[in-house]
Order: sequence, then C-alpha cells, then structure tokens
Amino acid sequence: MTLLRDANATPGGEPLGDLPDWNLDDLYTGETAPELKRDLAWLREEAASYAADYEGKLATLDAEGMLRAIQRNEKIDEVAGRIMSYAGLRYYQETTNASRAKFLSDMQDRITTISTPLVFFGLEFNRIEDERYEALMAANAGLARYRPALDRLRAMKPYQLSDELEKYLHDTSVVGASAWNKLFDETIAGLTFDVDGENLGIEATLNLLTDADRARREAGARALAEVFGKNVRTFARVHNTLAKEKEIDDRWRGLPSPQAGRHISNHVEPEVVEALRDAVVAAYPRLSHRYYKLKAKWLGLDTLQVWDRNAPLPLETPRTVPWDEARKTVMDAYTGFSPKMAQIAEPFFDKGWIDAGVKPGKAPGAFAHPTVTTVHPYVMLNYLGKPRDVMTLAHELGHGVHQVLAAGQGEMLSSTPLTLAETASVFGEMLTFRRLLEGAKDDAQRKVLLAGKVEDMINTVVRQIAFYDFECKLHAARSEGELTPEDIDALWMSVQAESLGPVFEFMPGYEHFWAYIPHFVHSPFYVYAYAFGDGLVNALYAAYEDAPEGFQEKYFDMLRAGGSKHHKELLAPFGLDASDPAFWDKGLGMLEGFIDQLEAMDG
Repeated sequence: MTLLRDANATPGGEPLGDLPDWNLDDLYTGETAPELKRDLAWLREEAASYAADYEGKLATLDAEGMLRAIQRNEKIDEVAGRIMSYAGLRYYQETTNASRAKFLSDMQDRITTISTPLVFFGLEFNRIEDERYEALMAANAGLARYRPALDRLRAMKPYQLSDELEKYLHDTSVVGASAWNKLFDETIAGLTFDVDGENLGIEATLNLLTDADRARREAGARALAEVFGKNVRTFARVHNTLAKEKEIDDRWRGLPSPQAGRHISNHVEPEVVEALRDAVVAAYPRLSHRYYKLKAKWLGLDTLQVWDRNAPLPLETPRTVPWDEARKTVMDAYTGFSPKMAQIAEPFFDKGWIDAGVKPGKAPGAFAHPTVTTVHPYVMLNYLGKPRDVMTLAHELGHGVHQVLAAGQGEMLSSTPLTLAETASVFGEMLTFRRLLEGAKDDAQRKVLLAGKVEDMINTVVRQIAFYDFECKLHAARSEGELTPEDIDALWMSVQAESLGPVFEFMPGYEHFWAYIPHFVHSPFYVYAYAFGDGLVNALYAAYEDAPEGFQEKYFDMLRAGGSKHHKELLAPFGLDASDPAFWDKGLGMLEGFIDQLEAMDG
C-alpha cells in the first residue's frame, strides 16, 4: 500500500507550518463557472469574426487598421491563455486526477479548434513585403510599439509552410507533442519508489539525495535507478517520438539545426549560445572537477558516488526550515535590495498565489506561471524544508516579480525570451545568498553557505550545459535512426563523466537518470537559458557592487521591458554585452572566485 504523506510535514516528520495552496478563483471559480462558458462562447464567435474580417486582407490594411487587427488578436490570445492557464494549473496540482486530466484535454481540443481559423494571421503577416512592413511601422507609433514581437514573428518567415499545412499541423498538435508531454507527466507523477520498505513519490525520493545520512542517499539513488530502469522503454519511446517529430517539422521548415527554433524564439544569436557553451565546457576542470575533488576530501572519500553530489557537508547541521522562516529569509533579502521588490512579492504569500506542499499526484519540481497579463502569476513549489528549498522559493518568486512587472507590456510583449526570463529568478537567489552570507556567525557557517552556493551554481551552469550537450547529441543521433534505451543511456553518460570529472564513480542504473528531466520533453533546448541567466546575473551583480547608486531603478526598468527589447538593448545601461565572448568568462569568474575562497579556507 502506498503511504500518503502529510503535506505539512517533511519525510522526517518535522513540521513545516501552514503551507499555502493556490486559490485559482482569480482565473475561474470552477469547471462550470459561468465566466468560463462566457469566455469560450466569446472566443468561438470572435475567432470566426476575426477570420471573416481579415483573412486574405492583411496586406491591404493601413497602419491604423493593422493596429486594430493586432490588438484584437492580442485579446483573443489573452482570453485563450486565461482558460488554458486555469486548466493547466489545476492539472499540475493533481496530475493523477482523471477528471482534471480530461478537463485539460477537452480545453486543449476546444481552444485548438477555435484557433485554427486564426493560423492565417502569422502566415499572411510574414508575406507582407519588407518595404511595406517598414512603412507601416513608421506610420503609427502605437503599431511600432509591437515591433519587437512582430520582428520575432517575422524571424520565422523563411521557415514558414503553406497555409494549409500550417493549419493541419496546428490541428494535429493535440495528438502530437502535447499528448506525449501528458503521457510523460502522468507516468512520472504515478511512479513510486520503495526506499527501505517505504513507498515514496519522486519528489520525496529525489529529496533523499541531499540527506545527511549517506546510506539514505544511496538507498534513494538506487530506488530511482531501479524504477527508471523498469520504465526506461516508455521514456525512450517518448524521446524517440518527440525528437523525430521535431526533426520532421524542422526538415519541412528548412531550419538549419534542431536548436535553431529555440534560438529564434529566445531572440538570441546561435553564436552567443555557442560562446556560452564553449566557455562553460572549457571551464569544467577549474569549476566542477576542482570543486568535487574538494568535496570528496571534506567527506573523507577517495571517490564520489552520484548520491554524494548534493550531499550536505559534514560540518553542516541538518535542519528543517519552517515555511515562515523561509518566507522571512527571502522577503528580508528582497527588502534589503529594494522595498518595492518585497512589496511586489508580498501578495504571493497572502493571496493564494503559491502552492507549496508536496501532495500525492502533484507535478514534481517548481515553476512560476505568468498566466495572463490581466490576472497575475502563480508559483508552484514542492517545499520540504531543505535550505535549497529556500533558494527555490527565492528563484521562483524572482520569476513572479518579473512577470508582474512585465505585465504592463500587454499580452504580446510581456513574454520574456527564456535567456532573459531566468535573470530575475537567479538574481533573487543571489540576493538571498548574499543576505545569508552577511549573517553568517562563523567561518564554518560561511563555508557551508559558500559551498551550497557553489553547488547551486554548478547545477545551474555546468549541469545545464551538460544537459544541453546531451540534447544536441540525442537529436543528432535520432536523425540517423531509432534510438534504443541503451543508446540514450550512452549519450547521457558521455556528458555526465565529462562535466562532473574524474573523482566520480557511476553506479549501475545512473545511465537512466535522463528519464525524469522534464525540460527535454516539454521544452527542447530550454536548458541553456539557466546557464545564460546565471552568467548574466553574475555580471549584473558585479555591476551592482561596483555602482549601486541608481542600480535598482535600472534593474526594474529591465524587468518591466518584458520581451519588448533585445538583450543588447536591455544590458546596455549596465555596460554589459552578452555577445562579447569575454562576457561569459566574467560570470564564470565569480563561481571560480567562490571555489578559490573555499580552497583558501581549507588551507
């Protein structure tokens, strides 16, 4: 029998306090809410009316007419986004609930059917000649405001298919990637892991990898390996299908590489990403290899096993951080930077915008979902009271603050490219870390905090770039043919050994650990955005320390911009440029400096 855990207790039974749950009423009050029925009816009518008014006529519109067309399109996106946010968030609260899964699928089907007649907009807009496009932008300031989003739309112009084929792909999306995503989510959420006779879900089992007791860490790692191994064929099928579907789509569109679509949507040049990737890989020996060698010494081991990677240090006193303390720690750090930042974050705690507890069937991990600009974001955590969970709160709350500030841009311009979307979250973590470091009582506490930050940065930079390399290898190999689970295992191990370094030994079964990473399934090539964000924040924080005067307002201006500016334009006020290859070395230098400090303390 599966043991159900109290959401307000840790696996060890320590109380966490009252953990908040979402109140989704600001979206809709229920599946049968009259407002939801009204919005679905409005969407159906407005989509049909929109197609009748504009299909085949976009190229003939003057600037004022084009502005009206874009604003109507934006309103349709907003209403559809509200419905899908509600259905998705309810589902992630309880992915094993058949009724919620059905509601999400039904809403996806209905929104897809309603929006199919609107596919023409992007296709026709991209057929407008460049000269005509420039003239429209020059003629109306209101229209020109939308230019960053429209430029991103036109970046896909060379890769556009026929109208009929684009509509077909849109229609079949519900039985393509989104269906495989759902299979992955439900499979992961339904897994149970036998650890010393106790059945745990995936979050509680992964949490054991940070346990102070080495035997418990090993038991958790072996349970994960066993269950992933038993399910590896399902996960291999998901990856094979999604990678092949992407390869077909990319080939028909003529995209130059599997990563190209992500780079375009991120509004970042491929060479900038390659410069980041190359800088990190070149730094493996002086970052992760060097740190883990130090850690082995601290743990009194000649070699590290995978269950030692995130182990607490021997001098660390294991403790559970109650929710109220986590809240105070993060809010104090935010207030120290700017009372305004704390003011924006406050409602998340008080108004049901955070779902924090670990519950049966709840999706693993953490995220901040912006919903739509006329409502507010929602943050999901799986809070177990670990010090790292406090950093996760700081991270996701940073996203939330960013999303609140960017909402003023409206639906089309608020969405930040992934490379910049991680900036506020990682900055929130850095503020919290610095606050804790200032309050350290002695060198031992300082060492624990520094080591924790180094590990988080290695997980954000080194691990994510290794993930990116794994995805690049996976998609390249899949283009040559079907991959067996053993093929995928081998690709995974090749990047793990390279990134973690020679001090590690890898237990049998670790080769399957690619199976649970959701980004590979939901958002191919997303992962480099974490490393991008970390490097960018390190450079930003250095700029803050060098010239704190007026920094806060420049920082808030950057967050308010959402997706309305390119990364070059956003970083220029800080004297930073991500397209300069030396930029990434500066960011990595901060991590290297922390490791230097740890080595000096050890000496």
